[in-house]
Formats: sequence, structure tokens, C-alpha cells
Amino acid sequence: MTTRIITSDGEALAVALDIARQLRPDSAVRDRERRLPHPELALITRSGLWGISVPKAYGGAGVSKVTLAKVIAIIAQADGSLGQIPQNHFYALEVLRVNGTPEQQQRLYAEVLAGRRFGNALAELGTKTANERTTRLSREGDGFRINGRKFYATGALYAQRIPTSVVDDQGVQHLAFVPADSPGLQVIDDWSGFGQRTTGSGSVVFDNVPVSAQDVVPFQSVFDRPTPVGPLAQILHAAIDTGIARAAYEDALHFVRTRSRPWVDSGVDQASDDPLTVKSFGQLAIRLHAAEALLERAGHYLDSARDDSTAETVAAASIAVAEARAISTEIALSAGTTLFELSGSQATLAEHNLDRHWRNARVHTLHDPVRWKYHAIGNYYLNEQNPPRRGTI
Repeated sequence: MTTRIITSDGEALAVALDIARQLRPDSAVRDRERRLPHPELALITRSGLWGISVPKAYGGAGVSKVTLAKVIAIIAQADGSLGQIPQNHFYALEVLRVNGTPEQQQRLYAEVLAGRRFGNALAELGTKTANERTTRLSREGDGFRINGRKFYATGALYAQRIPTSVVDDQGVQHLAFVPADSPGLQVIDDWSGFGQRTTGSGSVVFDNVPVSAQDVVPFQSVFDRPTPVGPLAQILHAAIDTGIARAAYEDALHFVRTRSRPWVDSGVDQASDDPLTVKSFGQLAIRLHAAEALLERAGHYLDSARDDSTAETVAAASIAVAEARAISTEIALSAGTTLFELSGSQATLAEHNLDRHWRNARVHTLHDPVRWKYHAIGNYYLNEQNPPRRGTI
């Protein structure tokens, strides 16, 4: 498979818009039938979009975080599940940028530019908190063995490598870039969420899986010192929700213009002239534009933190991203619900599958609670308290 090498931010955005145009027509069918998007992911891979965050020094475009967030939002607008699948791919590449050795960076970045996709095996079920990890990394000779079970492993089903969070014998966390075809590794397609249905966010089981020492990158230290890894993870989530919100908004516009009937008391002939419907669209548009603006603003803060990572710049980026996450959560859910209020009963017919927008938003926005984003934001501005450094703020 020949993979394009994208070399600039402008090219990345142009390619994303072209790919989104091709993905959009069958998005409702893929969701309805839970049709796993292998051909679509191959299309995205060939386009070069999976490699846009590879630094220029290693042959990539090294795009800004503003551009990266926009690309994810564009793809998520076309298909919410496809927008989420590369989230942990880019997250792993950022961990590699921050903590990998030059040899690891050279080798793994080259794989990505050649068309290899990274999934993830980070979260686990049954632990006391969402951040706790029990999957073990045990020394064996010059390498290691991994034992454990993961869930919410978005993208692992489609990946050639599965970056996996593991804990060594000293209780220190690492990220192991495990080849997906390793003996003892099993990816299970058991994701049954009612939204984001084709993300492949199921289980990964490690039964004495071998991993080379050269494929293990320090992970815990990413959060022990100021780095932009945490807010990078979060801005991608905000971009996914913003894209889902834009999709719901655009579908609502189209449905009201072409199919909906005005309410009998409105005194107008077209639903698009109903004054209360017009007002509601105005409210949606303002909040959507605010979400998109805050997403771009957060990207600028994150770019600053990447260029100069201090406690202050990383905290400012984390808060800017938290603001984008808070409003993107709300508008994604609101747009998915208001679509039906404005479009009417016809919009609920299964043939349209318009409920996928709300289902996708509801499932994805549960990644981490928005109520704690407001707490972090308020504490930062009111009490000058920096937020904790981790991937969930």
C-alpha cells in the first residue's frame, strides 16, 4: 500500500476535507449495520493523515495542534466513529515525541509514515479508579512479557501496533508499543456501546505476550513533569465532539429545509420560516461556533506548551482545552437532541438513522466527566490552582 506523505498544515486540511467528502455518504449505513470500517481506514491511511503529527525532523508534517484538532473534527463530522479511531494513535505519537529515545522515534515514526496504524490498550475494567492499571510488565532476559486484560481499546481492532499501558515490578508505568500479531495477544471485538459503534473499543488480552525492550517507552514520567501529553489527549476528544455536533447541526438544517412541516400556530408555509424554529437554530449556531472557536484557541495554547513546556504553559493549555471540552460536550448533546425537536417526528424514522449523532455524543462524552472540567476551570481562575497533570482533565 502506497502512503502519501503530507508536508504542510494546509495540505493536511485539504486532504481531510476530501476524505470526509468520501466518508460521509455511507456513515449512517456503517452505524446502522455496525459495518467495521476496514476499507475506510485504508483510505485514510493511504491519504497520509495518520502521519501528520510526525515531526518534520523525522519526515512528517509536524502540523500544529490547531490543525490536528481541525482534521479530527472534520473526520468526526463525516463519521463520529472514524473520527475517534485515530485519537489514541496521535496520543501514542505524542508520548513517543516527549519520552521516546531518538532510535525509538526514528523507527516508530517511520512505520507510521509507511502506513502503519497504532491503536491502544490503556484502560481496564474492575479497577478502583479509571486511572489505575494492573497489567504487568515482567522482565525476561533482554526483553519483557505482558500479562493482563484491557477494555475500551479504541482502534486496537484495526491497528498494526497496540500501545499498551503496563506496570513494571517496581510499580512504574510504561507504554509498550506491542505488535498486533504478537503471540499470546488477542483483540476481541466485544464493544457493544449504543454509540460510536464501529470504533472497535473492545477488549485486548495479553497472555504472556513478549515485547522487546526497544518497544517500551517511559510513560509515568510524562505526568510527573510538565508536558503537553495530557491536554493533547483531551483536545482530540473535544475535536471529536465538535465534529459530531457539526454533523447533527448540518443534518438538522437539511431536514428542516427539505422535509419538516411548520407548526400549525406559526402561520407560515415552511418550517424554515417558523419563528421559534429560526430562534432555536440561532441558539444552536452560536454555541456551535463558540465550541469551534474555543477548540482553535485551545490548539494555540497547546502549541505554546509544546514549544515551551513549563508548569505554567501546560496548566494554561490544560485549562483552555478543558474549556473546549466542556462546551463541545454540551453542544454535541444539545445538537443531537434539538435536531429532533426542530425536525419533527419524521426525523425519528430508522431509515434516516439521525439518532446516531446523539448516541455517538452521549457515549463519547462519557470518556471523562464534564462536571470536573468546570471544577478545574473555576479552581484555576478563582484560586489560582493548576489542574492535575494527567490525560483526563
